[in-house]
Amino acid sequence: MTVRTVGVLGCGLMGSGIAQVSAAAGYKTVVREVNDGALQAGLARIRKFLTDGVAKGKVTEDAQSKTLANLTGTTSTDDLKECDIVIEAIVENLEEKRAIYDAVEAVVRPDTIIASNTSSLCITELAASTGRPDRFGGLHFFNPVPLMKLVEVIRALTTSEETARTLTAFAASLGKEPIAAPDRPGFIVNRLLVPYLLDAIREYERGLGTIEDIDNGMKLGCGHPMGPFTLLDFVGLDTTYYIANIMFEEFREPRFAPPPLLKRMVLAGYHGRKTKRGFYSYSST
Repeated sequence: MTVRTVGVLGCGLMGSGIAQVSAAAGYKTVVREVNDGALQAGLARIRKFLTDGVAKGKVTEDAQSKTLANLTGTTSTDDLKECDIVIEAIVENLEEKRAIYDAVEAVVRPDTIIASNTSSLCITELAASTGRPDRFGGLHFFNPVPLMKLVEVIRALTTSEETARTLTAFAASLGKEPIAAPDRPGFIVNRLLVPYLLDAIREYERGLGTIEDIDNGMKLGCGHPMGPFTLLDFVGLDTTYYIANIMFEEFREPRFAPPPLLKRMVLAGYHGRKTKRGFYSYSST
C-alpha cells in the first residue's frame, strides 16, 4: 500500500512529535485534537521545536517551511477522510480509544490502516474493537519523537502481512529504525526497562544510596545517558505506574509490581517533569 496522507489522533507530546516527523518526511499530515486550545498548544510545540532547530543549525529554514506546509490541524475527524494511515496517540484509555476508532472508521476508506501508539494496551484487543482488525497494528514511538530513532511495530493476531509490511516501511520512511515487537505488555523496550526502573525505586527504599548517587552510578558506571530517577521523571511517574500495573496484571510476577513509594508519589501528584516535581524538583525550570 502506498501512503501519501497521514492522520494523527492527538496533538499532545507524542502526537505532535509523530505529526512533525510525518510532515518532515514529506507526507501530507492532518493532526486532530479534541478542542482548539489543545490543538494550538500542540502545533506551537512543533513550531518551537523547528525554530529552535533552525537556531541551532540542526534544521534548515527550507526543511522547516516544508514541514509546516505539509501539516494541517483540525478538531474534526471528517478531515481525516483522505488519510491512508491514521495513527492514534491519545490517552491510555480503552473506551476512549474505541470511541475515536468508531469516529474515524465512519469517514475513512475501507483500506485505510489504523495504528495505535499505545505503550501498554493489547494491540489485538484494540484491533478487535474496530471493523478492520486485519488493517490495524501498533506503531510505538519514543519520546521525544523527532530525536528517538526507534519505532516498535506490533502485529495483532489479526494483522495482515500487507499491513505489517506497510507499517514497517512507513516507520522506516520517517528515518526511524523499526523493530518487530510481540503483542505482549511492555512490548520489547518497556518489558526490559520498567523492571529496571522499579528495581531502582525498591533499592532506594531499602537504603542502597541517595537518588543522586544511584543516578550517577548508572550514568558513570554503566554509560547510561541518564540515571533511573531522572528517566522516571522524564517518562512520567504516572505513566510508569500505569504500565507497571498492566504488566503485573498480565504476568503476576513480583518484578512488575509497582513499589509503594511510586504509588504514593503518583497519588500525591508528583509525576515528574510535567508537574514540576518527581524524584527531583523542577520548579525553577
